[in-house]
Amino acid sequence: MTRLALHACCGPCLLEPYDALAVEADEVVVVYANPNIHDLLEYERRRDTLQAYAEEHGIEVEELGYDPARWMEEVGRFGSDKEQRCRACYRLRLSMTAEWAAEHGYDAIATTLTVSPYQDAEGIREEGEWAAANAGVRYAGRDFRDRYRDATQRSRDLGMYRQRYCGCILSQVEAAEQRRAKEAKRADR
Repeated sequence: MTRLALHACCGPCLLEPYDALAVEADEVVVVYANPNIHDLLEYERRRDTLQAYAEEHGIEVEELGYDPARWMEEVGRFGSDKEQRCRACYRLRLSMTAEWAAEHGYDAIATTLTVSPYQDAEGIREEGEWAAANAGVRYAGRDFRDRYRDATQRSRDLGMYRQRYCGCILSQVEAAEQRRAKEAKRADR
C-alpha cells in the first residue's frame, strides 16, 4: 500500500498531477506548505482555490500554516541569486511536506511544482529526493510539464484563480518587470 503526500502550490497546478498520482497510489493527501507566498491575501486566495476544488472532489488537504519568517530565514540569504533562492524554496517546502508525511505514516512525497515549465524540474527532483531521504520517506515525484497545457485549460474552464507569479515577493517583482518589458516591446512595433 502506497500512501502519498502531494505538495501542492495552488489549485491549477494540482489538477493534472493529482489525477496522475491518484491512480498510482492507494491514498493521496494534498499538503499545502507554502510559506513563500507573498502576501497573506495571495496565500489565502491560492489556498482557498485549492481547497474549493479539493472539497468538491473529495480530496483531503492538510495546510501546514503560513510562516513567511521561516521562508525568509531559509531563502532570504540568497537574495537576487534566483537559482539558489528557488532551490532553497523547493527544499523548504518539500522538507515540510516530507516531515509531515513521515510523522503521519505516509510512504512517499511528490509535488505539483513540476507541472510548470517555468520551474526547474531537475532542481525540484534533487531537492525532493534530499528532503524525502532526510525524513525517511521516498520521493515519488515526476516531471509533469507535458501536462501543463491541459492543466491550464482545465483551470480556465473551471474558473479557478490563476496567479501571475510564482509566489515570493521577488518573483512578483520579476514577473511584473517581464510583463512591462513585453508591453514595451509591443508598443515599439
